Amino acid sequence: MALDVDLLRLLRAVNEEGSISAAARRLGVSQPAASQQLRRAERRLGTALVERNGRTSRLTEPGRVLARHAVAVDNLLQAAESEVMAVAGLAAGTVRLVAFPSASARLVPRALAALRLSHPGLRVSLAEVEPPGSLELLRQGRADVVVTFDHVVPGQSWPPDRDGLLAVPLLADEVRLVLPSSGPWGDGAPVTLAGLADQDWIAGCPRCRGHLVDLAAAAGFAPRIRYETDDHVAVLGLVREGLGVALLPSLAEADAPVAGVRTVSLSPPARRQVLGVTTPDLARVPSVAAVLDALRVTAAAV
Repeated sequence: MALDVDLLRLLRAVNEEGSISAAARRLGVSQPAASQQLRRAERRLGTALVERNGRTSRLTEPGRVLARHAVAVDNLLQAAESEVMAVAGLAAGTVRLVAFPSASARLVPRALAALRLSHPGLRVSLAEVEPPGSLELLRQGRADVVVTFDHVVPGQSWPPDRDGLLAVPLLADEVRLVLPSSGPWGDGAPVTLAGLADQDWIAGCPRCRGHLVDLAAAAGFAPRIRYETDDHVAVLGLVREGLGVALLPSLAEADAPVAGVRTVSLSPPARRQVLGVTTPDLARVPSVAAVLDALRVTAAAV
């Protein structure tokens, strides 16, 4: 390639200093190296760039054209460096965050509020996507940080292989039974799943439904799923009307008690692990690291 930034800067220095040797001193290179660089560029471009006259030199018209471009290139490089430094210093930048609905309702808002106070120049966009679709966005380069979850099932290995992604544990979220208040299930003490084998069930996303099926299989039955919805409010409404029972993560529970519905723990307990996931390279970007740190601190408080 005949042109590069160093050549443009050399031509600009020759134009302003009046000689190749003075331009070389200004740029911190040797005079022979500067002369060789100019001759090499002239051969590749097929035209003279510098008119040499004893100890002085001046640019030809093609050389002056390139020197003018050197000013614009230097300005662009300085602007790019300033922008990168602002992003690295968390004074600017955008992080694309993707989270599943209950996390975006309970966990993410607190983390974003903390980030706005600590790094007001940092912008975080948010999209709601259930796993595994959210992780696919990360692999495609369409997300920077994903808040996802894994259900922990007895007998299954954890954590699963994530094909080189970096997973940061945020919190262990208990998965609880949602039952009608009028049902014959005692006074809120933990309930075994096997005792609900004859009940109709309400299930949500494929991953959550799979967790119910796995837990029920371990308890010796296949759940009779009558209603399917990802809307936690709808789940509570269906349970309240006595149309079925359900599993609901603690993050998805209402802040206040819901009339006609109660939640109880399973025996043995069930849980899911909530994770912040990114790539190893993105984890070294200060803005991405700041978002993961905010999520981790917020999760500890939750």
